[in-house]
Amino acid sequence: MVQAYILIQTEVGKARDVAATVSDLPGVVQVDAVTGPYDVIVLTQAETVDELGSLVVSKVQSVTGITRTLTCSVVHL
Repeated sequence: MVQAYILIQTEVGKARDVAATVSDLPGVVQVDAVTGPYDVIVLTQAETVDELGSLVVSKVQSVTGITRTLTCSVVHL
């Protein structure tokens, strides 16, 4: 199992809509609206890195209102 945090910037006033839409996607574990340079942070998980990449590129990045994403893979030290 691989996990990643996706940091999302949205169009002005769209954070709530983006968070609601993303929370319904399969593989999304937790969604939080935050303050700072990003508007929404999403914890995701998938069976493989390829599956995780597909989730980010095919599903998350296609959500209306998202302007930029940054994916941070979880590592276990």
